[in-house]
Amino acid sequence: MSEIVRQPFDMAKMKAQQEDELFYFVEQNPEAAERITAPRYSYWASVFRIFFHKKSNIVALTILAIVLLMSFIYPFIAPYDPMGHLRDGIANLSPSEAINKLGFSMEWILGTGVWGNSIFYGIWTSARISLTLSLICAAINMSLGIIIGAVWGYNKAVDSVLNVIYNIIANVPYILLISVLVYVIGSGFGSFVFALTITGWLGIAYFMRTQVLIIRDREYNLASRCLGTPMLRIVTKNVLPYLTSVIVTLLASEIPSYISMEVYLTYLGIGMAADIPSLGHMIGDAQAAWILYPWAFWSPVAISSIITIILYVVGQNLADASDPRSHMK
Repeated sequence: MSEIVRQPFDMAKMKAQQEDELFYFVEQNPEAAERITAPRYSYWASVFRIFFHKKSNIVALTILAIVLLMSFIYPFIAPYDPMGHLRDGIANLSPSEAINKLGFSMEWILGTGVWGNSIFYGIWTSARISLTLSLICAAINMSLGIIIGAVWGYNKAVDSVLNVIYNIIANVPYILLISVLVYVIGSGFGSFVFALTITGWLGIAYFMRTQVLIIRDREYNLASRCLGTPMLRIVTKNVLPYLTSVIVTLLASEIPSYISMEVYLTYLGIGMAADIPSLGHMIGDAQAAWILYPWAFWSPVAISSIITIILYVVGQNLADASDPRSHMK
């Protein structure tokens, strides 16, 4: 009988002990309260993780690195003089003829041009000039276009003025405007950069203005304005970071476009001066006899195409990786 009475008491004691183990007091810790249990998120780390996840991007970057090294370093190792072999009687030699006559050398691996110049040396020196031109023009036009476009879309007073300017200039063909400027101010490197950038930023600014109008009146921007945040701070802190993927997409198309434009305008005879080596000059010099001497024509065409395509592919894939929606897994 005593065992039957004692059993309920033991079960109640055991239950109380279990409750004491499940519930216990903890000290208040402000730092622990602010700690987030989710893994830390880094925007640019996620961008590069998505970008390098594709093997094709690694291949494209490798090709781009080789092109940049050959363009910016190799010309200093092997200087190019287009008239250096003018009196040697080796003009328009095919690669096989040049190697048989002059011996195997990287200088003659792609044959010779109309002045006996090395096609291989000329390509990389010309690519350096074309790439430098495109990078400078892209830096100027993108910087001006992004900043002015953000202010343009956010400030209504600026919007009314720049809309009139844009409607006037946009009706003038861009090629015609560049041609007139080159004829007026000359055909040097600096003059060509000036001609490409004097109004080149305007189209970028108008595109950015349209993007800013889409997000200008969202709740967090309205809240910032109500709190008295300066317009420039709202633009740089609230608007532009949201448009990172859009800016990278725009940059991906801008850099290759300047290379193509330089080649096209120089080929037409309204580009840079004749004493400045460029891919456009090499193509223009060889186009008259490209059927008889195809190596002098197709070699710079191939390098120009490779540079343009690689820059575009890398830029587009980087733009896709810059989209925060692609970071969610």
